[in-house]
Parts: sequence; C-alpha cells; structure tokens
Amino acid sequence: MSKAIVKTDYQFPGQKSVYKGKVRDVYNINDDYLVMVVSDRISAFDVVLPKGIPYKGQVLNQIAEKFLDATADIVPNWKIATPDPTVTVGHMCETYPVEMIVRGYLTGSSWRLYKDGGRDICGVPLPDGLKEHQAFPEPILTPTTKAEQGEHDENITREEILKQGLVSEEEYVELERISLELFKRGSEIAKEMGLILVDTKYEFGKKDGKIYLIDEIHTPDSSRYFYADGYQERFDKGENQKQLSKEFVREWLMDNNFQGREGEVVPEMSDDYVTEVSERYIELYESITGNKFQKADVSEVIGRVEKNVTDYLNSL
Repeated sequence: MSKAIVKTDYQFPGQKSVYKGKVRDVYNINDDYLVMVVSDRISAFDVVLPKGIPYKGQVLNQIAEKFLDATADIVPNWKIATPDPTVTVGHMCETYPVEMIVRGYLTGSSWRLYKDGGRDICGVPLPDGLKEHQAFPEPILTPTTKAEQGEHDENITREEILKQGLVSEEEYVELERISLELFKRGSEIAKEMGLILVDTKYEFGKKDGKIYLIDEIHTPDSSRYFYADGYQERFDKGENQKQLSKEFVREWLMDNNFQGREGEVVPEMSDDYVTEVSERYIELYESITGNKFQKADVSEVIGRVEKNVTDYLNSL
C-alpha cells in the first residue's frame, strides 16, 4: 500500500507556530502566510480514524485549488500558491468564528434531525411531509460555530450569532450573500460534470478589512455530491442516492456501531477498505474536475513536501 501522510512535524523557514487539525496541519510563517499541509488522515463524527487514506490529501488540495480559482471573481480567497500536490500556501487571515453551511437537499445530518422530529434547523423552519434527499425550493443556510481543537461544531441561528456579537450584522449579511453565490457557482460546475452539489460548508476570514474565503472549498470532505443521472428515479422509489462524499464512510461506521459516542470503539479498517476509500476519493476528483488523477510520487512523501515548501518559501 502506498505511503500516506498521517503526521507532519516540519520546521519551515520563518515558522512561528503550527496548528494540527483533524485533517490539516497549518504552519504559521511570520504571521504573514499559512502553509496548509492536507494530510491523508480521515475523520468522521469528529474522530480521526486510525489509518490514513493514500492520495486523499492530494485529492482534497487539488479540488480546492480548482474551486478557489473558479470562484475568485465572487470573493477574494486566501490561496497564493500550491507548491506541492498536498500543500497550499496562502494569506494569514483573522478567522470568523462561524462556518456557513449551505444545504440544497434534505440529507445527511439534516435528514437525521428531521427524521427524529426536528422541524427547525438553525432557525430555518421546515414543513412536515418532506422526504430524504428532497430538494429544498431554495438552498438554505444553517451556520455552525467554529469549534476549537477537540471540540464539536454546534448548530447556531443567525439571531444567536448577532446577539452574541460573533459577527456584525453588516458582515454577516455579506457572508450569507457570498455563501449562496459560491453555492450557485459550485452547483453550476457540478451540473456540467453530471453531478449535484447537495450541501457544503464555507469558512471565511478577514485581512486588511476585506472578507476572504479560506480553507478548502467544494471537496468531498466539506461537501456532498449526488450523481444527477438517476437522481429523480431513485428519489421517487425512496432509494439511497448514488453519491460522492464522505457520507459512505459515516454509513460504514454506523453499520459497524460507531457514531463517535462515549464507549464506542472505532471498527478495524482493513487494507482493502482503505484502498476502497482511496479509490472513492479519486473517483470524485475525476468526476468533478473532468481530469484524470495523476498520482504523485509518494515513495518519500514527507521529504518531498518539506523540499517543495521550503524551496517555495525561500523564493518569496
């Protein structure tokens, strides 16, 4: 099995600190730039699973690169360069403490909440009688708090965000507008590729008084896609949708009695299952970009990343 990036411990030129998230290791360079190494770790239910997924980081980074470039006319974004297949270097921004979730369909966690009787998601009322995977008349915004390391994101309403002063009303209105524009653009690109962008999350920051789109965008870790072909037929029959997202990992975990709750044990990930997950990520890359995935050389992947990033930083 190919080597996967499950841990990094770099000392880059000008490095001041490092933040290690569930999937991304983010290095602060002189409080000016961020070096985001997208690892091959995979998380679900806010738990990092025990094995890395080969090429997952490359898939996520290169999809994000495509969509950051394809939406730069809507809002400035943090990306400056991608000196390695798994790395983005970008502007350091002051992060807004909320994440903007846009949902076009009732599925995943929103369906689980609805099925259990919930008729309100983050202050958005939902009528009775909706079905799983049903399209909303218009996409809805369901924001969450941006959790500190090791904590869970929590649903929050627009009113609570403003009442707590997390974001000013003027800026929040702008974040809503930008998020819906990004979702529209992402949906248009997905449609061209025979896919449906079902739901996604956006994160934003601020630099020199301007709003920037930060982190990843429209990747299988932050988004859910359905295949458009056969969607209506499957929906009419009440069948599961054919989808490209991380939901299949969550479903596998639930089938193996794991949802991240206390006392539950993460099921064993066989090499065959890890390979299957890797292939699903590559499938999404090729489906959403229309390009053949070019596997990077991972024989010395940790050293490769270090050299490429160091060479780039030294050129700035």
